[in-house]
Amino acid sequence: MKIKDYILEIVVFVCGSVVMIFELVGSRILGPYFGTSIFVWTSLMGVILGSLSLGYYLGGKIADKKPTIGMLSLIIYMSALTILFTFIFKDIILMFLRTYILGVRTASVFGSIFLFFPTSLLLGMVSPYAVKLKLNNLNLSGSTVGNLYAISTAGSIVGTFMSGFYLIPQFGTNKLLIILSILLLLVSIFLSIKKHLEYKLFFVICLLIIFIIVSYLNSKSDKSGLIDVDTAYNRVWIYDYVNKNTNKITKIMGINNENHSSMFLDSDDLVNEYTKYYHLAKYFNPSFKKTLMLGGAGYSFPKDFLLKYPEATIDVVEIDPKITELAKKYFRLKDNDRLSIYHEDGRVYLNTTKEKYDVIFGDAFGSHYSLPYQLTTKEATIKKYNILNNDGIVILNIISAIEGPSGKFLRAEYATYKSIFPQVYLFPIVNSNDGEDVQNIILVALKSPDSKFEMVDKNDPIIDSYLQHLWKKDVTMDMPILTDDFAPVDSYINNIL
Repeated sequence: MKIKDYILEIVVFVCGSVVMIFELVGSRILGPYFGTSIFVWTSLMGVILGSLSLGYYLGGKIADKKPTIGMLSLIIYMSALTILFTFIFKDIILMFLRTYILGVRTASVFGSIFLFFPTSLLLGMVSPYAVKLKLNNLNLSGSTVGNLYAISTAGSIVGTFMSGFYLIPQFGTNKLLIILSILLLLVSIFLSIKKHLEYKLFFVICLLIIFIIVSYLNSKSDKSGLIDVDTAYNRVWIYDYVNKNTNKITKIMGINNENHSSMFLDSDDLVNEYTKYYHLAKYFNPSFKKTLMLGGAGYSFPKDFLLKYPEATIDVVEIDPKITELAKKYFRLKDNDRLSIYHEDGRVYLNTTKEKYDVIFGDAFGSHYSLPYQLTTKEATIKKYNILNNDGIVILNIISAIEGPSGKFLRAEYATYKSIFPQVYLFPIVNSNDGEDVQNIILVALKSPDSKFEMVDKNDPIIDSYLQHLWKKDVTMDMPILTDDFAPVDSYINNIL
């Protein structure tokens, strides 16, 4: 057998791989604008599956008329062009949708249609068209169809593992889109080398030039302080801007286009006001020694903690090792004997750790768009309770309102903690009187049932100023407790958005 006898098999394998790589890259394209919530994944997968289905139908209809290798080559050529369209216009389209289309669900659906429908439709046409070209014996039609679709699925499996484990972290979004476009062009040439070869080769050369330019711009932006990095978990942007409150130059770590960490370039002072409220730990548990923080990002508070509490230790659980690497490179994170870093999911750590802590800091909810629901539930709260010492406390940052539709998540989380901890307090950062104001809210949960706190610190005016932000009104208990079985966090957050 010669390679030409397996041309169609090779084509459907490659196109099957491209479909899944393109879908996973799609999550990184949408993420900086709409997050990575269940709504975004639903929109992306629904649109791609719908377009593939329509592609299967149209591919079969077109193939029944007059199937030729040249037409299949043209279909794949067009899919390469549509990927280039996605590369060029993705940011313009998504910025427009985020600005003018209200609601993550609606905006992510339209974004998926504009950017991923054309390519997925064309790639969906490939398998039925290849089947028609391959059929030369009706008695073997079932085997032919089954073989080609199995090969296409195998390609999708390979593409899934390659993109998730290697391609996206290695190349990033923009370069990978160009690579996919070049790959499809080469497949088109491979199928029909004589037809429009000069145009296809010109297109390949243009894409190679674009790839070189993008690589150069990435290296140049790295030197100028503008960083765009795809990790195994996130799309990360790092950049400098002038802080409006202080007029100081501030470095920002944006994860999926949300500010997760900030750092002054000329000082070690904390930038984000809510992070200062973690120091309430010394009011509620003055003798703390061993602490845990869920969520690292730029490690702003852990660095401050190490400076302020020389006798204490802090363990940080950060799921993304690349984030820690970036923090060491750009956010002055240094190795320290009192700092231990664990790269795993926060819930997994809670499930398996044998350590005992005096304080648990939570900053894994620093996002409007996507929250790790597995850390919000009663089961996770019980895990926190169990690994705390007798006077242990949890200090948790939540972005929400308290009252009204925008406060559903906060009230659900409050009810969840109240079901486990005997004392739970709320400290709105910006406005402690307006319950409908969406803002950072610090939740403090105490393991001790002893209500000995007067919410006044005469010895420390800064801590006392934080205590004055205590929410003194009742919290409406109208939301169900969050559980591993039922935690509609994305739906609650959508009310905020």
